[in-house]
Amino acid sequence: MLGELEVALDVGRHLDALNVTWCVGGSVASSILGEPRATADVDLVADLRGRHISALFASLVDSYYIDEDAAKAAVRTRGTFNVIQLASMTKVDIYCSPDEPLAREELQRRIFIEVEGQRLPCASAEDIILQKLLWFVEGGSVSDRQWRDIRGVIRVQGPALDRAYLERHAASHGVLELLHRALNG
Repeated sequence: MLGELEVALDVGRHLDALNVTWCVGGSVASSILGEPRATADVDLVADLRGRHISALFASLVDSYYIDEDAAKAAVRTRGTFNVIQLASMTKVDIYCSPDEPLAREELQRRIFIEVEGQRLPCASAEDIILQKLLWFVEGGSVSDRQWRDIRGVIRVQGPALDRAYLERHAASHGVLELLHRALNG
C-alpha cells in the first residue's frame, strides 16, 4: 500500500499548492484505520472548484493522465474524475466534495497520518464508517468488501469512535439501524 500512499501524497501536493482541502478516503483510508486489504486505486475527497481545474491540469499533465473536461464536469456536478500516475499506472479517483453537512465535516475532521516522514490527511474513522455505510446501501447492501471494511474499522478503533457523531449522521442519512448492526456485530 505504500505505493498508493506515495501517489496520494504526490497528488495531494498539487492540491495543496492550489489551497484545496483534501483527504484520503475509501478502502485506502479503511485499511489505514481498520484492517488492511488490497485495493485497486486511491480515493481522494477534495473541495475542488472550477477555478482550480486549469491549474491542476497544468501541474499534473506531465506525470499523470488527466482528462480536463472530465474534471470540469465532475466539479460542476460534484462528482468524480480520475487521474492516473503514468510511472506506476496507479489510479486516483478524486471525489469533488458535495455541498452538504457530512461532506463538509469529513474534510474538517480529517486526521493526519505520518507516511515516510510526511503528513497524509485521512478521513476520520467515523467518516470512513459513514461513507462506507452509504456506499453499502447504494450498492444494494450486498458488498462483502464494504461490510468487511466497516467492521474492520470498528474492530480496530473500538471505544475511540465518536458514537454520538456516528449516530447523528447515520440517522440523518437513514442508515442508523445498519450502523447499530455494524457496531454490535
